[in-house]
Amino acid sequence: MNGTLVEQSEAPAMNARLRDPQWRQAWAGQTDAGSLYWVDSVPCAADEAMVPDVGMAGGLVAQGVCVTAGNALLVHDVDLHLPAGEVGVLLGPNGAGKSTLLSVLSGLKRPQAGRVLIDGQPVTALSAGALARRRAMLAQDTSVAFDFKVRELVELGRFPHRLHPSRDESDIVNQAMACADVTHLADRQVQGLSGGERARVQLARALAQVWEAPADDASRWLLLDEPTAALDLRHQHETLATVRRWAREQGTGVLAVLHDLNLALRYADRVWVLDHGRLQAAGHPAKVLRPDLLHRVWQVRAHPVRDAEGCPQLLVGVSA
Repeated sequence: MNGTLVEQSEAPAMNARLRDPQWRQAWAGQTDAGSLYWVDSVPCAADEAMVPDVGMAGGLVAQGVCVTAGNALLVHDVDLHLPAGEVGVLLGPNGAGKSTLLSVLSGLKRPQAGRVLIDGQPVTALSAGALARRRAMLAQDTSVAFDFKVRELVELGRFPHRLHPSRDESDIVNQAMACADVTHLADRQVQGLSGGERARVQLARALAQVWEAPADDASRWLLLDEPTAALDLRHQHETLATVRRWAREQGTGVLAVLHDLNLALRYADRVWVLDHGRLQAAGHPAKVLRPDLLHRVWQVRAHPVRDAEGCPQLLVGVSA
């Protein structure tokens, strides 16, 4: 698309201006502004515009999230809105703050500033049990301290529901294992599995945790930290296809940290690009992941192409 790509600035004040319709209109009236394109208002069914007051919006929302560790700034003034039923992806180089942000969004870490809401309710207002019934987290480290069998580990996903169990807890576990392609491993010891097999078992555990909608029809969330890192090519695509189908059919919101930009282009509804803890761009992946952004954030050359199915992909090489 021709024109200037306007990304979110590093400065907090600019973050607010970029969402101000009057500020945008003023920019559009500048003679040298060219044809402006705002990455948070992509005309795409899967990428609705960010609402001005995200605190009142449904879904998973972050407002001005900041995280520090000593003198290090890990995440700075990040805003995010992911509606339930969509797949979002956090992207960025190593050390960009992706996993830290995901921990904050999951409620496992408290930010030094800002807040996180689920359907307008602060995550901090939810008890640990209530949050666990609505949100499942898949961490990067898939190792376990005890030598569980695969079925036993997947069954742990049902622990938050023990006081009000489903009519068929066993069937939920079986279906979750089938979705993650680990049924044939059910009686194996988890510690004897490969890294990729363990990752799929942990995915089954997370799916089992949020398998059924709550009685009040509250939204459900899958937060996945590098879910494809240990997987072979087939299982990378099968895993992301599964969670995208899960989002579409179940209305579950999915937010994942990925490094593979082409997987994000194929499976995400929207992406957020972080660098040094700051949000660089957000919106529909095909509109955000442009060669100029990749060169600035990742220091690589990228050439956009389309595969035989018309899906946008990137040919990436190291910059000279």
